[in-house]
Amino acid sequence: MTLLKEKCVACRTDSSRLAVGEIVDLMPQVVDWEVLEEEGVPHLVRSFKLRNFAQAQAFAAKVGEAAEGEDHHPRLIVEWGRVTVAWWSHKIKGLHRNDFIMASKTDDIFLELPSTPTA
Repeated sequence: MTLLKEKCVACRTDSSRLAVGEIVDLMPQVVDWEVLEEEGVPHLVRSFKLRNFAQAQAFAAKVGEAAEGEDHHPRLIVEWGRVTVAWWSHKIKGLHRNDFIMASKTDDIFLELPSTPTA
């Protein structure tokens, strides 16, 4: 099953973080994302280039709606012509399969935008 078709599962404080090998196996499904550490916590991060601020706001709103629907929430930084999205699982202070599911869904939202330049 592709990540795009999966649903997030409830992540508890005792849920397991993804092992390095699992992250490596999932990365080909979210090729434009990178794993960056912030204060020792890995985040799945991607910046999306958009036409203008209005399109950036609209994209961020759609990502927010998807996040709310899955009860898994990112950090969104909205700028003129750019939105940076960071996924990580707050409760486990690391990466969970949910983060990759939502990265895939974020990519799909981006691809559905009209006349969007590539990220």
